[in-house]
Amino acid sequence: MRIAFTLVILFASAIYTYAAFTDLNFLSSTGRLGPGFFPRIIGGGLICVCVLDLAIGFFRPREPVAGSEHTQTVIVVATLSALFVAALGVIGGYPAMFAFIFAILMILNRARPVQNGVIALLLPSAIYLLFDVWLNASVPRGILLERWLG
Repeated sequence: MRIAFTLVILFASAIYTYAAFTDLNFLSSTGRLGPGFFPRIIGGGLICVCVLDLAIGFFRPREPVAGSEHTQTVIVVATLSALFVAALGVIGGYPAMFAFIFAILMILNRARPVQNGVIALLLPSAIYLLFDVWLNASVPRGILLERWLG
């Protein structure tokens, strides 16, 4: 099952990387880093990690298949990830990031709600500084945020 999962992720990563190399420019017309810079790095890294995992998986001794105690957590995290992607276009990138990070951390780290809140505030803030301020790239604003800000 692990090899099948890794193959699916490798296939999706290859499509993502192909799109990054064919549809997105590495540099902008002004010579600055373009919209294809990070996707190419991320896609290449994903492909490398998947190929490495497959190579390790072929040489690893087979373990008996058993149920996992984390199945419910995996399902919840996958569902929250899908909701995050859907929320990007509706409420915008930063509110969606805050809600997603806070929800995930509250599931995985229930004992520290204050720390979870601080991380959920700081990480989108750092992403804002990186993309909007430093790289001058936009993060989705969302329909509701556009209407609210005008």
